[in-house]
Amino acid sequence: MLEKTFYKQLLKRSFAMPVKIVFWDGSSVQYGQGEPKATITFREKVPVSAVTKNASIALGEAYMDQKIDITGPGTYPLQEVITSAYQQAGSFLRDAKLKKFLPKQSHGEAQSQADIHSHYDVGNDFYRLWLDDTLTYSCAYFTPENPTNDLTAAQIAKVHHILQKLNPQPGRRLLDIGCGWGTLMLTAAKEYDLKVTGVTLSEEQYQLVKQRIEEAGLSGVAEVRLQDYRELGDEQWDYITSVGMFEHVGQENLGLYFQDVAKYLKADGTALIHGITRQQGGAYNGWINKYIFPGGYIPGLTEIIDHIEAAHLQIGDVEMLRRHYQRTLEIWDANFNAHRAEIEATKGTRFTRMWDLYLQACAASFESGNIDVVQYLLTKGPSGTGLPMTRRYMLTDR
Repeated sequence: MLEKTFYKQLLKRSFAMPVKIVFWDGSSVQYGQGEPKATITFREKVPVSAVTKNASIALGEAYMDQKIDITGPGTYPLQEVITSAYQQAGSFLRDAKLKKFLPKQSHGEAQSQADIHSHYDVGNDFYRLWLDDTLTYSCAYFTPENPTNDLTAAQIAKVHHILQKLNPQPGRRLLDIGCGWGTLMLTAAKEYDLKVTGVTLSEEQYQLVKQRIEEAGLSGVAEVRLQDYRELGDEQWDYITSVGMFEHVGQENLGLYFQDVAKYLKADGTALIHGITRQQGGAYNGWINKYIFPGGYIPGLTEIIDHIEAAHLQIGDVEMLRRHYQRTLEIWDANFNAHRAEIEATKGTRFTRMWDLYLQACAASFESGNIDVVQYLLTKGPSGTGLPMTRRYMLTDR
């Protein structure tokens, strides 16, 4: 009885759309007017003590363990419920009192390597099932010519969008910090005539990028290193790209990250840093930190700008791509669920529900404006040094 009272109080102010709640004893209640857009079913009691300790961890684990189900008529019921919860001022997702516990974090080099291994070394075959043909695991860029559906085209467009912002000159050197499976660095070598270096801590990524370099005949102009970006010594490059990287370095290392970017840039060099940022200020998510990205931290916009300034870099351009990442995640989740039976057969039900929740929850976080993704064009020197006077050069079709 007490548990049900607690959940009624918790949930009645948590959604910006009509939602039906079905409890473990079969009783139900509806919040909001009109036909419910989703049904949340508690198949078992979730301990109140766990929810008050950290709601996102407790309820995320309950979903993974099939103690909670979320259904609805829409394509993405989880996403709709979580978006609604982020949009509602009184929601448990926005209540600081329900975030008292956070998983312990560490961002030393050994721990960073372990964190990357836990996520990216799940296996290239797993990622091939639901990423696009380029194996790009970051926000795509949807153009008017490709507004919604072709993820491969959108990822290739994103790579060109990043490289064009640098205004790269043939024969110069580019460093890609956190190079993933290598699409950006290999495109820079093949289509922009740059000499490229990629660094990653993922053994799976490193081996595949090495193979891709050899198969493309790019051994003379492209290299990949299984190395921590903090260990690059005194080398310098004309250009630096880093996509989806600074979210993993930890709040305490953000300033050092941008100082390293400045250190590795030549005088008047240019960098394009692309990453998830909160316009409302930095934040952790307990469930994602525990199960998906150990050590993850989403920095605030002003926090990032302060670190850029402290590193003596200047901003040449800032672009928000929130809606692009929402759409990217929706396609990823559709691809994931198209292979759900195959994934569940090899990884198990709990893993499969965890990843489906992760993809839809992230899409909801972008949809609601809880998080954003931002491209920062930086120069080592006065803003825009070496770049054209207007932004028109960034939009040239290739």
